[in-house]
Amino acid sequence: MVQQVPENISFPAEEEKILEFWSKFDCFQECLKQSKHRPKFTFYDGPPFATGLPHYGHILAGTIKDIVTRYAHQSGFHVDRRFGWDCHGLPVEYEIDKTLGIKGPEDVAKMGIAEYNRQCRAIVMRYSAEWKSTVTRLGRWIDFDNDYKTLYPQFMESVWWVFKQLYDKGLVYRGVKVMPFSTACNTPLSNFESHQNYKEVQDPSVFITFPLEEDENISLVAWTTTPWTLPSNLAVCVNPDMQYVKVKDVARGKLLILMEARLSALYKLESDYEILERFPGACLKGKTYKPLFDYFLKYKEKGAFTVLVDHYVKEEEGTGIVHQAPYFGADDFRVCMDASIIQKDSVPICPVDASGCFTAEVTDFTGQYVKDADKSIIRTLKERGRLLIASTFTHSYPFCWRSDTPLIYKAVPSWFVRVEHMADQLLKNNDLCYWVPEFVREKRFGNWLKDAHDWAISRNRYWGTPIPLWVSEDLEEVVCIGSVAELEELSGVKISDLHRESIDHLTIPSRCGKGSLRRISEVFDCWFESGSMPYAQVHYPFENKREFEDAFPADFIAEGIDQTRGWFYTLLVLATALFGQPPFKNVIVNGLVLASDGQKMSKRKKNYPDPTMIIQKYGADALRLYLINSPVVRAENLRFKEEGVRDILKDVLLPWYNAYRFFIQNVMRLHKEEEREFQYNENTVKESPNITDRWILSFMQSLIGFFETEMAAYRLYTVVPRLVKFVDTLTNWYVRMNRRRLKGENGLEDCVTVLETLFSVLFSLCRLMAPYTPFLTELMYQNLKMLIDPASVQDKDTLSIHYLMLPHVREELIDKKTEGAVSRMQSVIELGRVIRDRKTIPIKYPLKEIIVIHQDAEALKDIKSLEKYIIEELNVRKVTLSTDKNKYGIRLRAEPDHMVLGKRLKGAFKPVMMAIKQLSSEALEEFQKSGSIIVEGHELHEEDIRLMYTFDQSTDGGAQFEAHSDAQALVLLDVTPDQSMVDEGMAREVINRIQKLRKKCNLVPTDEVTVYYKSEGYLHNVIESHTDFIFATIKAPLKPYPAPGSDKVLIQEKTQLKGSDLEITLTQGSSQPGPACAYVNLNICANGNEQGGVLLLENPKGENRLDLLKLKNIVTSIFGLKNADLAVFCGNSEIQNQTDLLNLSGKTLCVTTGSAPSPANSPSSLLCQYVNLQLLNARPQECLMGTVGTLLLENPLGQNGLTHQGLLHEAAKVFGLRSRKLKLFLNEAQTQEITEDIPLKTLNMKTVYVSVLPTTAES
Repeated sequence: MVQQVPENISFPAEEEKILEFWSKFDCFQECLKQSKHRPKFTFYDGPPFATGLPHYGHILAGTIKDIVTRYAHQSGFHVDRRFGWDCHGLPVEYEIDKTLGIKGPEDVAKMGIAEYNRQCRAIVMRYSAEWKSTVTRLGRWIDFDNDYKTLYPQFMESVWWVFKQLYDKGLVYRGVKVMPFSTACNTPLSNFESHQNYKEVQDPSVFITFPLEEDENISLVAWTTTPWTLPSNLAVCVNPDMQYVKVKDVARGKLLILMEARLSALYKLESDYEILERFPGACLKGKTYKPLFDYFLKYKEKGAFTVLVDHYVKEEEGTGIVHQAPYFGADDFRVCMDASIIQKDSVPICPVDASGCFTAEVTDFTGQYVKDADKSIIRTLKERGRLLIASTFTHSYPFCWRSDTPLIYKAVPSWFVRVEHMADQLLKNNDLCYWVPEFVREKRFGNWLKDAHDWAISRNRYWGTPIPLWVSEDLEEVVCIGSVAELEELSGVKISDLHRESIDHLTIPSRCGKGSLRRISEVFDCWFESGSMPYAQVHYPFENKREFEDAFPADFIAEGIDQTRGWFYTLLVLATALFGQPPFKNVIVNGLVLASDGQKMSKRKKNYPDPTMIIQKYGADALRLYLINSPVVRAENLRFKEEGVRDILKDVLLPWYNAYRFFIQNVMRLHKEEEREFQYNENTVKESPNITDRWILSFMQSLIGFFETEMAAYRLYTVVPRLVKFVDTLTNWYVRMNRRRLKGENGLEDCVTVLETLFSVLFSLCRLMAPYTPFLTELMYQNLKMLIDPASVQDKDTLSIHYLMLPHVREELIDKKTEGAVSRMQSVIELGRVIRDRKTIPIKYPLKEIIVIHQDAEALKDIKSLEKYIIEELNVRKVTLSTDKNKYGIRLRAEPDHMVLGKRLKGAFKPVMMAIKQLSSEALEEFQKSGSIIVEGHELHEEDIRLMYTFDQSTDGGAQFEAHSDAQALVLLDVTPDQSMVDEGMAREVINRIQKLRKKCNLVPTDEVTVYYKSEGYLHNVIESHTDFIFATIKAPLKPYPAPGSDKVLIQEKTQLKGSDLEITLTQGSSQPGPACAYVNLNICANGNEQGGVLLLENPKGENRLDLLKLKNIVTSIFGLKNADLAVFCGNSEIQNQTDLLNLSGKTLCVTTGSAPSPANSPSSLLCQYVNLQLLNARPQECLMGTVGTLLLENPLGQNGLTHQGLLHEAAKVFGLRSRKLKLFLNEAQTQEITEDIPLKTLNMKTVYVSVLPTTAES
């Protein structure tokens, strides 16, 4: 049985219940079982480190992955989803170094690698429980039990296999390379790691002199921000083609040489120097200079301390003369190598150890940390007269991504994978991948690949996969191991683990007589491991060979934009090197999630809300939707704002939930009031005659079509806005416009039709949104599925919404014409709302007329077909449609599109803009037809000019109208005050107060209440005259104070309404409103029979009053009592001729042909079904005055039921309008006509509004 839906919902609490449900039925594993025979959709999960807690970047990427993989499953694929953990490398080691106070390799040597790695292993999964908890709480379905970890021996073995393939292809070599180096972590970093953490820093800025040996009075001037590299200076470099000058420094009296374009770096004024000579840089080539320090004087004989030339020297900074320390700069290394100052096999001149401290070679600064030594070096140079200027310089500088300390560039012997030679192949394979967004492939990633350098894959560390190279002491003999079996065979030792402590001691006999081969000490860069993840996670090629090869490349991966230089890159390099193909087919790249101030999120600064707190406060669905409905899915950055999550809850999830709640309420009302069980069967649903039903069904199918196209293209950023917009359309348009139908006010069959429509839409929306908001869709589905006819269910297992396949487009339901018509109607309503807002006239106050002017007669036809919705939504009495704008003083005016035209016309834009604004209405009408116009010599088209209608208020009779327009239509709204309309508005305010009290009490529509009110003056008169109008909406009796003491009071409130006091009390239970006219129930006991009925004591109200004689005559006629002498009793007392029968209203009278009857139970309400009548637009005739009456729909009880024709006839009789044609309506606005297909029993106790059609003479 369908469950009642509470008004208030805690989304986080409901999500916790859904998690329990998924866990209880093991829904994720069950869904994998169901799909195991379907085609495979392969997904790779990039492994995070578990040494830190998950942050918004992880949550975002995880949400994208969850959406796409859920979508793939619900599209008919089998999707394995295994969680991965990055367990090795710097993040883990750095934590241990901090904890144990380890400063460098000596400290590790003291404690031993085995103990060090044991400590690392102990913290690898430190936060795995928190990760599992957060990822699960977010609704992500991924397998933690069948995970992969980079520390598993089988994973490490596959990494060895990958390396061996590269080695056998000649792609591995050992070399010295100047690399970014982390002194805190004692290890080099790859280029892409070094680009991950740039900061603005202030460094020393020094200008140093290099006196020429040929004339020590002339000095070259070089500039550097790294004084610590000066002790290792071996050369200076100039640009051979640039102009250099010899100048006389006026203040210092020195002769200096520098690039002419860089004179401004040294001098503020031209008078500060005198140019003595100009020459190209090539003229300086080969000149020698006096060294700064004498630590490496022996290299002079190899050509050191000489001027070299190279085009890398630029004119943008410094002096145009660059000092060269070849083992501390990549360009320096290359230039000095080309000049043969250093050779590949030279012992590096690198007097800095792994911790960044000077070694003994630099005697003056031995043991000092290089950055700390800057000041001492500057001081020494000053003392030696070699310092020209010392200041500071602010620039962007790379920091270690793990330790957050400045990197240095340093020559390191390293093992490399050749990448530069395959740049073209990398670009080719990259072109085979589909990137979202597209620009990342071309720009960010493509540019990175073009400049790809050989990849340094070795790290001088401990906790990682050891590089499987066993070498002789002279490095001449090298054996690369590709498997555990191979190492066991060559070493003769059984192996269970592949970490350093388990294999470093193993030796292999030399095949060349070089004794025992030992393993090199380095381990793999952890990026090599994550790049090997596609193979290593399945232990390829040792196991799962066929399965892997069938499923490679992956269908889909997703990570942040920072991974263009990380995981995306290493995946592509290895897949290209191994198989010559890309590793993935489709990739979504997300931007970075920043703090609300645009800064990087920082635990230290606490500049962002804790994700766990956000989930506890708003729920995971709201967080997921907020992240996905943001620029971050287009690889742009998002400034995370908590209020953004709150707004998703308030503006999307809550309205959607309320539409669902309203639907369930009315299904339950249908069951309670009509005893009709709602069951939905898609195959038996008939087409609805209602245009809004057809519209929302068409709109839903269009959405499904859009969803299919865009999801197939992985464009999540276009899908979510459309889903969110649909929720808005459903709640703020469809449900709102059809509230009365949903409540059954248009009859039973129409109610079922509208419920079927709303069910179909809610059910389809739940299935579409399931990958995005897995919790709320599951919550709704668990209740909605109770309403599905079991005969129509095709899916085998319907326990969870996530087992169901996505809906497919039903083309037969798409009706673009209807969608267009409703869109036009919405535009009219929105224009009208703007006018109401502008004039501060609340929607509760009715207005006389709206005039809609549109050039397209077809469009007006569309608007006409939806006229009743415009009347209801804008609360107007009348809609007038016209194409004749001149009649209302309407003119066209034009505004230029500043962005489009400004860009195109540049300087000519201003005169064109002025001319556009001066264009006449006639010229613009011509432009509307032709689509082009010449303005100031420029041909302009539709995209260049925006047309708008203006309204001339001075036109006769126009002052009462207010106008507003869009590009298509113009509306005029009559805003003239009118007392009857003000009164109705006041009555609507009273309704509003009553409904708010019901909401406060958490009442649902089927809860019966009676409303008592106390008011005075004008407000009291309004309520009295609008009692039926108020009752029609609140569906509860409305009575003046006092409330009976026996009634249970639910809520009582005093309030002010437009300056008048109003007191309202709601009591439990409904004393029905009763007929407008006085009545008595009758119990007829005559001729041995007993029957019940009703007699109206007046009709219309206040007229045609009965006395006792008339009462007896009517009873005789209606109840067929011929020739009977009747006696009428009230209780035991017989009624006499002089009795005023109106005083007996509401009582039960007993009519007999004999003595007084025994007392009978009196019903509390009228026995027969009835309607109240309200005459709308005419005066009664036949000497009658009353405009309110009552009609019995049956009499006696259960007999003589009225037909629709009978209702029209009897209503005419009541008001003396027998000769006139009538129309009957359920509402005063006359938008809900009572037609023959509405069962009259559904009208019981309602007010019927009687409209008199004009005669031929009147019209």
